Amino acid sequence: MTSATRIVGIDIARGLAVLGMFGAHVGVIGAFDWLQPDTWSGVVSGRSSILFATLAGVSIAIMTGRRVVATGADLSGARFRIAVRAMLVFVIGMLLVALDTNVAVILPVYAVLFILSLPFLRMPPLALFGTSLAAAIAVPVVLSVVGPALDDPPNMWIALISYLFLTGSYPALIWIVFVLTGLGIGRLDLTAPTVQSRLLVVGTSLAALGYGAGELAVSALGSSALITTEPHSGSPFEVVGSLGFAIAVLGLCLLVSRVIHRPLFPLAAVGSMALSAYSLQIVAIALIGATVPGESDNILWLLFVVVALAAATLWKLFIGKGPFEWLLTASSRGASRLVPADRLDSATPQKRNSES
Repeated sequence: MTSATRIVGIDIARGLAVLGMFGAHVGVIGAFDWLQPDTWSGVVSGRSSILFATLAGVSIAIMTGRRVVATGADLSGARFRIAVRAMLVFVIGMLLVALDTNVAVILPVYAVLFILSLPFLRMPPLALFGTSLAAAIAVPVVLSVVGPALDDPPNMWIALISYLFLTGSYPALIWIVFVLTGLGIGRLDLTAPTVQSRLLVVGTSLAALGYGAGELAVSALGSSALITTEPHSGSPFEVVGSLGFAIAVLGLCLLVSRVIHRPLFPLAAVGSMALSAYSLQIVAIALIGATVPGESDNILWLLFVVVALAAATLWKLFIGKGPFEWLLTASSRGASRLVPADRLDSATPQKRNSES
């Protein structure tokens, strides 16, 4: 996707997600309460990473044709490039995990989510939204039953799989909800004002429904693993509420970007190289030995934000694509050239004219 065809509002939303995750990692934040402005910094907890995952789905849609899904060898090639990117992101993520920063690094699960999205690429938006809604309700219930049985895995490989898919901070079987929703959103005309407005309205409504119903359920039944709106709880209420929040933020960013451009360029620059900004943030935390969260104030969070905005702006102006983004693009394109076109064609059983 060239710079001329980038949808700036998506980059702005992704930039917000990255800077929000900075706050979740090094900020001093408490429980978020809509009615208490002094707690609003807590909005970044959980919701930033969910926005990041939702935008991953949007990116997958863009890589596979936006509103018109690629077909035949083009679709097979896109799937292959996504798989290569996923493997590279997984490696980067595991290297960041090895730095032992006490940050719950999202990238390994992020990579898994890319792979899990591949069978859904040709699914229309409504079907994607329906699948996401069903998973948002059913999967947390299933995991609440299955999870305790996996507390003591027999070996490290089962432990890793369990952590990635079921029991970790970002269980892939729940987080696929956000990616599939983003994939469906990415199939819409995101340049249309009506679509942007609807995303804001629908997202706000879902957030109110999820969080509101969750608070009512807690008041009536008491808090439990399935009846809570706490960040990273993975309850149906938290999943729906936080997903709605992510959709609303995306809709707002798309609308704002229509009228405000230059002042938001630094934020969009961070969003255009989100993988680099996120990864280098983890490296910086490891180098300075920062505690998670910050010790007494949000100075460290502010410093991370200022450095990221300045560095991304300069890099974007004078170099262009972020370093890790360049690596992913070059590697995935290079790998796809190693696969003969006839093999890509044979990977797709339908003929091109039957896929339109």
